[in-house]
Amino acid sequence: MPGDEASPLTALARAEQFIWLTARVLEQRRFAFHFLGGDADPVDTALGSYLNADGGYGHALDPDLRGPLSQPLHTAHALRVLDSLGRCAGQRIERLCRHLTRVSTGDGALPVLLPAPAGHPAAPYHPVYDDPPGELLVTGPVVGLLHRNRIWHAWLFRATDFCWDRVEGMRRSHPYEVQSAVAFLDGAPDRARAVAAADRLGRLVREQRLVVLDPRRRHEYPLPAGYAPGERLYPHDVARRPESLARGWFTDEEMRRSLDFLAAEQQADGGWPVRRQAWAPGSSLERRPIATLEALLTLRAYGRPLGGPLPAAGGTG
Repeated sequence: MPGDEASPLTALARAEQFIWLTARVLEQRRFAFHFLGGDADPVDTALGSYLNADGGYGHALDPDLRGPLSQPLHTAHALRVLDSLGRCAGQRIERLCRHLTRVSTGDGALPVLLPAPAGHPAAPYHPVYDDPPGELLVTGPVVGLLHRNRIWHAWLFRATDFCWDRVEGMRRSHPYEVQSAVAFLDGAPDRARAVAAADRLGRLVREQRLVVLDPRRRHEYPLPAGYAPGERLYPHDVARRPESLARGWFTDEEMRRSLDFLAAEQQADGGWPVRRQAWAPGSSLERRPIATLEALLTLRAYGRPLGGPLPAAGGTG
C-alpha cells in the first residue's frame, strides 16, 4: 500500500521526485521525454535558451563552465541532447559547424576551453590557456556525434583526421579521454578502422587499469592525476549502450557487476552522485540531475528494470 515501508517507491519514481525537486528546466523536460512519454519540442525549446548568436552554446549548459560565452564543452553537451531527440540536423547544425570552424585550433580540433574574460569562472580541472591546444576530450564526442547523424561539413575533415591520429597513436591515457575516444569510434564512418582501433584501445585500458573492472575492489585501482577522491570510471561509463564498441572490452560478468554497482549508487533522495571535484555550489547542484538522467538511460539501455524497488545502497565511490 502507499506509504507502507514494505512497498518502497520504485527506482524510477524516486528519480522523478529528485528531478522535480532539483533539476533545471532542460533536465526536467528531458526526463519527461525519455521516461514519461513527453514530446521532444519542449526539450528543444529548453535547449534553445542556451544558444548564442554565434551558433554555439553557452550559459553554463555544461555546469563546469559558468557565464554566457559559447564553449566547445557546451557544444558537446548540446549535441548529446539533440542526438537523443533525433534532431541533430538542419540549419542550426550547419551554423554550429561554422562556429566550430571559427573556434578550432591550428590542427582543426577543438580546445576544451576557449580563453574567456575575467568573471566567467570554470572548473579548476579545466585550465585556461592563452593559446589552448586541441583536445580529443571534446573533439572526439563532437565529431563522433556529427558522424553518427550523417552530418557532412568541411570542418569535419581535419577534425576527423585529428581524432584518428590521437586515438590510433594513444600510448597512455586517462579515463575521460578513453570515454571521448569511444564516443568518436562509435560514430566514425570507417567501421572497420574503428573496430581495429577499439580493439587496441580496449587492451590498453585493461593493461593500464583505466577502468574499474570489479567495483568491490575499486580502491585498488590507481586514481589518475587531478581526479577527485573516488573519481573512477567503470565499464558502464565507457560502454554506455550495449552496441558500443567498448562493450566488447568487458566480460558479461564484469558488465553485470558494473551495472549492479550503478543501480546501487542511487541515493536516498532519488538522485545519483557526482564524483567530480565540488568546486562551485551551482555546478554541483546542476550536475546531479544530469548524472541521474545518464544513469537511468544507461540502465534502461541494458534492459535493467527501473520499476523495481530501490536497490540496496552500496555505492560510496
